[in-house]
Amino acid sequence: MNSIPTIALGLAGSGLPVLPLRADKRPFGNCRACGEMACGGRPNMAAPGPCACLWPCHGWAAATTDPAVLASPQWAAAWRRARTIGYHPGGAGVTVVDLDDADAVAWARATLPPTRTVVTTRGEHWIYRGAMRSANHVRPSVDIKSLMAYARWLGPGTGTMTVLPPAVLALVEREETTRPRAGVDSSSLTRARWDRSVATGCRHTETYVRSGLERGIARILAHPDKGAGSAAYGVARFLAGQHTHCPGPCGLDTLGEQVIDAAVAVGVPGPYARRAVTNGMAAVLGAAA
Repeated sequence: MNSIPTIALGLAGSGLPVLPLRADKRPFGNCRACGEMACGGRPNMAAPGPCACLWPCHGWAAATTDPAVLASPQWAAAWRRARTIGYHPGGAGVTVVDLDDADAVAWARATLPPTRTVVTTRGEHWIYRGAMRSANHVRPSVDIKSLMAYARWLGPGTGTMTVLPPAVLALVEREETTRPRAGVDSSSLTRARWDRSVATGCRHTETYVRSGLERGIARILAHPDKGAGSAAYGVARFLAGQHTHCPGPCGLDTLGEQVIDAAVAVGVPGPYARRAVTNGMAAVLGAAA
């Protein structure tokens, strides 16, 4: 029995956007309708388009936490052929420093601050809190996997995750993010996520709320260079608008924190991101929000 779909659903439930990978560790190819990007691409790609394909097309951009999508017939067909699980680090607010051989690992141990470490086939993944631009071959046998890349899930790893350091940011041609808020995560790749326990008065299904949040975060992540702050305002306003007729509580504070984290991950200063989200929700719910 293939346990990969079950593991993937568990990871998605913890807030990690996942996708199926083939035996060669690569994503599945685009369906016929999406070939040559004819559909326009996923909304959170570099060139966002109108694609609403039901299949796991467009590689890392298809990664999702939506259980309805992951269990759909189209994705089930891919999971049956999958040999491993991929995930979108940037979507989870983390950066993976992929060290592909022993020399690269030795360099990291001498140069970078310790963080959570996952052993790979040929080296290690060092995982830091915070997202940044992805880049390959930043030095011999070292790749950066974050906002526009996928990484292979090889387990939770060991050690305490630390904040993305300047030494990693300096590995790419230009910085496209600010340092995330200080803090560590000792149990998962992500911080606390919205769930029904913080929304006992919400009239919507969990799938409905998560889908809206995921679309909003994808919109923010589609602005790695500029406009993420405005996108965060619009997403916060949209999310608040979904709950105007709920008796509450709906866990809007938790939703807001996830929107703030997404904005900070693509370079919005923390105070500005928080102000944008607060103002966006207040525009719908009033100043008390």
